[in-house]
Amino acid sequence: MSELSTPDIRTVNAEQVLAHLPMRAAVDALKQALAQGFDPSRAHPRTSAELNRGEFLMMPSENGDYAGVKILTVAPENPQRGLPKIQGQYLLFDSETMAPLALIDGVALTAIRTPAVSALGVDILAAPDATDLLVFGTGPQAEYHVRAVAAVREISRVGIVGRSGNKTDRLVAALNSEGFNARAASEDDVASADIITCCTSASEPLFDGDSVQDGAVVVAMGSHSPDARETDDALARRAAFYVEDVDTAMREAGDAVIAVKRHLIRENDLRDLSTMVTEDRRTTARPALFKTVGMGWEDLVTAKALFENLPG
Repeated sequence: MSELSTPDIRTVNAEQVLAHLPMRAAVDALKQALAQGFDPSRAHPRTSAELNRGEFLMMPSENGDYAGVKILTVAPENPQRGLPKIQGQYLLFDSETMAPLALIDGVALTAIRTPAVSALGVDILAAPDATDLLVFGTGPQAEYHVRAVAAVREISRVGIVGRSGNKTDRLVAALNSEGFNARAASEDDVASADIITCCTSASEPLFDGDSVQDGAVVVAMGSHSPDARETDDALARRAAFYVEDVDTAMREAGDAVIAVKRHLIRENDLRDLSTMVTEDRRTTARPALFKTVGMGWEDLVTAKALFENLPG
């Protein structure tokens, strides 16, 4: 092989990602990586580069036999053009030779990875008999979060809270066609929900945290900005507060940053994902809040699980 040539790599499109990376397998891969000692606090941070019409988001990581980087573009004007706001690819490498192994559709990988992280938190924190799921949001992440939570709990009822009645109705119909017992819901349903997932672009709280019942689990994943949040002061004050990694959360997780700045909690009250996996942290005495922002190691772990599950 010429020194100027690149080894052939596998190209994995969105359909292949969804076909060969089951949600439960992604959850289990994340849990296994942490149980085997991977430390998210040592993970490479997300970086960004401003562009004329948007930005690059770059998320590198290395663990064991693999290394990888996800590069996403964020183009705020794209929805007006009928194009996706976020696009990108994941490049997987052999960590010993640094040879590229696969080019994976980055949006599809994220569509699995993000709810898989949430589902891992739910699996650890939610009561075994938690069955009532409430979802804020009507986009792809809302849809995939229903499937992810259903991979770790027997869900009997799904409520969808959306700003657009048409989008809410479409998502409810799609979920019902898959066999879920879904319905349009409202903030009032917070009080009866066992599991609440926040999958929105909101920068202000979505509901009254005092309405969340003790023992319920709230997952907030909609932003990675230190000045945006989906949950309020009341929930921060009441909840056992979990994050993927404390330093990362204090850079990017508005729900945590604002709560600490307002002295609702202390930074050392935040409990990280590694601790969640290795220790029994579930409590029924108060709600649990799991705030995620997405980290590069999660993409790598799920890309590895996908790559090793590809046929041929």
